[in-house]
Amino acid sequence: MDRNNIIGLVLIFAIFAGSFYLMKPSEQEIKQEQVLQDSLKNLREGNVVADTTRTTDQIATVDSAALQKPFGATKIGQEQLVKLENELLVAEISTKGGKVKSVQLKNETNYDDTPLYILEGENNKFGFIFKADGENINTNDLYFTVSNPSATAVTLRLNYNENQYIDYTYTLQADAYNVGLQVNAVGIQNLVDIKQKLITLNWEASLLQKELNVKSEREKSTIFYKDSEGSVDHLSESGDDEEKVEEKVEWIAFKQHFFSAILSSKQSFENTELNVTFNTADSVVKTYKTSTNLAFNTQGNNQYDFNFFFGPNQYKTLKGEGNDYQKIINMGWGPMSWINRFLTVPLFDFLDGFKMSYGIVILILTLLLKGLMFPLTYKSYLSMAKMRVLKPQLDQIKEKVGDDNPMLLQQEQMKLYKQAGVNPLGGCLPMLLQMPFTLAFFFFFPNLFELRGESFLWMKDLSTYDAPITFAPIFGIGHISLMCILMTLTTLLTTWYNNATSGAAANAQMKYIGYIMPLLFFFMLNSFPSGLNYYYFLGAVFTFLTQVLIRSFIDDDKILAKLENNKKNPKVQKKSSFQQRMEDMMRQQQANQQKKVNK
Repeated sequence: MDRNNIIGLVLIFAIFAGSFYLMKPSEQEIKQEQVLQDSLKNLREGNVVADTTRTTDQIATVDSAALQKPFGATKIGQEQLVKLENELLVAEISTKGGKVKSVQLKNETNYDDTPLYILEGENNKFGFIFKADGENINTNDLYFTVSNPSATAVTLRLNYNENQYIDYTYTLQADAYNVGLQVNAVGIQNLVDIKQKLITLNWEASLLQKELNVKSEREKSTIFYKDSEGSVDHLSESGDDEEKVEEKVEWIAFKQHFFSAILSSKQSFENTELNVTFNTADSVVKTYKTSTNLAFNTQGNNQYDFNFFFGPNQYKTLKGEGNDYQKIINMGWGPMSWINRFLTVPLFDFLDGFKMSYGIVILILTLLLKGLMFPLTYKSYLSMAKMRVLKPQLDQIKEKVGDDNPMLLQQEQMKLYKQAGVNPLGGCLPMLLQMPFTLAFFFFFPNLFELRGESFLWMKDLSTYDAPITFAPIFGIGHISLMCILMTLTTLLTTWYNNATSGAAANAQMKYIGYIMPLLFFFMLNSFPSGLNYYYFLGAVFTFLTQVLIRSFIDDDKILAKLENNKKNPKVQKKSSFQQRMEDMMRQQQANQQKKVNK
């Protein structure tokens, strides 16, 4: 071999050696390749779906210095989705952040028949926030690895090293809306910079439109929570709101109109901050944020047990979950709440058990409640009949006394009532006693999950307005509800009948109010659920029929004869405190008026 050949071989070896050295992969590339290999392994072994939207160029933006920081290696990776599924829901768990990325309810759809998701895509965040070696760590931004995936359970690991890691274990219960989450922080207590022995949990979500009437949906969506004293409270439903809860908190609910995501923990939440943003962007209902603390053991491992409820705001379902979940449903306040919780809900559930159309259920429910109220209704009409037959005598008193002395006129009228044994408030009190029942349904039907998507007659969805007539919005109104029109017309018919049969018993102002009020209610109830307007329509029909029926049985001549007999044979009755105060007040006013005249 001559010298030229030897020189050529040396140069060739030198070029190969230089190429190997210059093309040697960096530490970052080696770690990236390892992540890719782990991902491929998980794809082959488990129920894992890869998300290829994260490119190599994006991964390359993480510099090598960042990889040396706490959990630095977990800042790069490819997002993978693990699917957990049971009879009711499908939950996708993301390796990015180890969070529940989306939850689909299998038996429900949005108003436009698209799949219904309680949480969806990038619209939610969930992670622990802490400091490690002076670096801010948010697990929501880091990449976990998958182990032991199955159809109903999976464990995600956030590695620091072989002996220091954080595990998220998700478990989906069979035939339930619950997803359990157990968090185990192993060996990281020496890494975390914690002074107050508390670690922060951050949860955020933007909830998207699911109902036809997004305005009503926003007005019935907010954050609820239960504190350690057992009180369930909530933020404003009508606008932006924020609150810092001083007491410990047992659970936090991101409530939408008919669906909720509720997070509870065996360890109480501390120093909880809640925030609701009234988002008017297209398809976004509201944005929720909560930041809360959990106790952190700086001397050993830490374990946290959480439970997510992803399901409907159905009263019996939430009550079956326990822990006062059902209190996120607005049943009204005071007596209205009691009526709905202890009478309406059990009665509705009983009727619902017969698997009838909900239109028929509402019809039967209305009949039963009208029957329950019939004694009060009859007493009210009887009292009004007494006032009607006494009207000629009241007119005589007015003609005799004149309009110049209203106090004396009132005294003489009260004297006649007392002699005849008539209570002038007898017609009003029974009606007032019925008002809580009428108002209770104003809260019950708009929050009744069972009506969602249920049709009856021309009404396609009893949980929202029926809109056979639509047009360009005028003063915010873009439709006419046929059921609301029927309810209004029936109420006007009832008012006309009352005025026609009461003679001159009612003054002109009250007659006009009787016609104006139904028209005002039409504009208010036009956008309310057709199920509510259907109930009010049935109530108006039964009220009209009841009045006609009672009127046919009441004989004015017999009532007048009985009142005249009372005047001839008065019974000594003890005055009520109200009557006594009224008489004392009238005497005082008459004395003051007389003093003015004398001056």
